Amino acid sequence: MHLPRLPHLDPTLGLRAQAHLDDLTKPLGALGQLERIGHRLARIAGTTRPVDPPAFLLTFAGDHGITRHGTSAYPAEVTPQMVANLAAGGAAASVLCRLHDIRHRVVDVGVAVPCPFPGVSQRKVLPGTRDPLAGPAMTRAEAEACFQAGIDEVLELPAPPFALLCLGEMGIGNSAVAALLACALGGLTPEEAVGPGTGVQGEALQRKREIVRRVLEARQPDPADPLGVLAEVGGAEFAAMAGAMFAGAARGWAVVVDGYIAGAAALVALRLDPSLADFLIWAHRSAEPGAARLLANLGAEPVLDMGMRLGEGSGAALAVPLLRSACAVMREMATFSGAGVSEALV
Repeated sequence: MHLPRLPHLDPTLGLRAQAHLDDLTKPLGALGQLERIGHRLARIAGTTRPVDPPAFLLTFAGDHGITRHGTSAYPAEVTPQMVANLAAGGAAASVLCRLHDIRHRVVDVGVAVPCPFPGVSQRKVLPGTRDPLAGPAMTRAEAEACFQAGIDEVLELPAPPFALLCLGEMGIGNSAVAALLACALGGLTPEEAVGPGTGVQGEALQRKREIVRRVLEARQPDPADPLGVLAEVGGAEFAAMAGAMFAGAARGWAVVVDGYIAGAAALVALRLDPSLADFLIWAHRSAEPGAARLLANLGAEPVLDMGMRLGEGSGAALAVPLLRSACAVMREMATFSGAGVSEALV
């Protein structure tokens, strides 16, 4: 499989961006984390004064064979229902996209039934993944096709020099798949990686952990083969998000990773090419317990910590106004050197 070639970031820009931040008319570091975010976006944009970036959200949808074992509080029929809701503008991510001027597209890459709804991009590779306790969730060819579907979806977007590419998902059962990937590629245990997802608690949560453990034992995924891991345990929207991350980064865009599910897809992508990390912005710390551990293992600091665990790209969409604010500060604030404002004496 051919990975898109990622651009090399200017190694001197980090120092120039920090010097610019320190010259802005404020005490050093007074804007806190907004400065960290602005610095990161400046490096990706290739300028100390990044433009006001357009933003896109791609919500990839897929179903999962693991749901046959009761890993979710909702039936698989909810996936196409929510795809329709997202496309019709009634979901949380849809509302946030309208509010914050984010172009939103829903992509069917692996839903179990047809989703011929207006506004849904049709890129179905397979009608849901297979039961990973009975065999691989996907063939390698299917996993590669889902990865390519994510690339192709990005290639159909407008191509400004700099933009924010937000990535999210919809798929009943995908928190169990995220836990499988976090265990196989991130070194977590099922106890650490498995959380409530759509709301499973008590004995149902213990059963979910046990299913994840049994799948790992049955499939024996090889962490040295990230795409092979994805094929063994699923799922379609994870592969598509990973492909979209590479396509966005290849354009020189900032890739905004939503929550636990998108984070697990990013883990796959990072294992394929660690240099992708330069382009990733982690939108929020999901309330899923595995998400915080995954972020800690990757040394990633998210933009927001709101106790959210919805998915859809809702956390990524919510982070967009802060990311745009950081760009505006870098671009529009006056500098001590240019405004004739006296700097601190000490």
